[in-house]
Amino acid sequence: MKRIAIQGIKGSYHDMAAHYFFHNEDIELICCSTFEEVFATVKDDSTILGMAAIENTIAGSLLHNYELLCDSGLTIVGEHKLRISHSLLCLPDDNLEDITEVHSHPVALMQCREFLARHPRLKVVEGGDTAGSAEIISREQLRGQAAICSKFAAPLYGMKVLEEGIETNKHNFTRFLVFSQPQRANLLRDIRQTNKASLVFTLPHEEGSLSQVLSILSFYKLNLTKIQSLPLVGKEWQYMFYVDLGFDDYTRYSQSIDAITPLTKELKILGEYQDGRQTI
Repeated sequence: MKRIAIQGIKGSYHDMAAHYFFHNEDIELICCSTFEEVFATVKDDSTILGMAAIENTIAGSLLHNYELLCDSGLTIVGEHKLRISHSLLCLPDDNLEDITEVHSHPVALMQCREFLARHPRLKVVEGGDTAGSAEIISREQLRGQAAICSKFAAPLYGMKVLEEGIETNKHNFTRFLVFSQPQRANLLRDIRQTNKASLVFTLPHEEGSLSQVLSILSFYKLNLTKIQSLPLVGKEWQYMFYVDLGFDDYTRYSQSIDAITPLTKELKILGEYQDGRQTI
């Protein structure tokens, strides 16, 4: 049985992503209250894997998780892209006309803004977690209150689904990364199926330094699927670049890394893994 550290509780989207990724395996969830706790848990115990959201097609990148990943020294071994569909949950005896407050994570509330706009009488209350909001309403039997989260949390907490699919944009996906301590990485992935890599590097503060790197990646016919810049603290107008690359030839990918290394500073491979499945 694999032990997976996630941010959130059972019924959360991290829970769903973990079960989809390890769909043919028994897993034990280690539920953490923060992403910092997730990364610390994996660093402290080599038998534990971690899963964390890294970007959403609507809300964008989770910049802090990029920093946590880079600083942790952990290695990405996989990913999953989960379709996010929000539902409105309440206690079994409540109906929509009884609801006066809606609780959820700020990002989930933002993603359901059109639904909430159609119900202006509802007071919106930000919480730390989607499924966590449902769990609190259930545990404390808070009549007249509802949670926005996945419908799969309903049976876990004895809740009723009032409405499904209340997210504004139906093309709402979150990408989750799976990571481990480096010494376990090769036991968790099949190098023959590896076709994606995540890198992080800094560049000399010189004109054209980024374009040179990108030109080389293009020359080796690598697919640049993501580039994210974060400012270097204490170094004005200098940046750290996180890059995701897709490839169909591992040798050519390796050659590209050798070619760009002299042009970069502090280049680090965060992980080499298989392009993740997408749950519709």
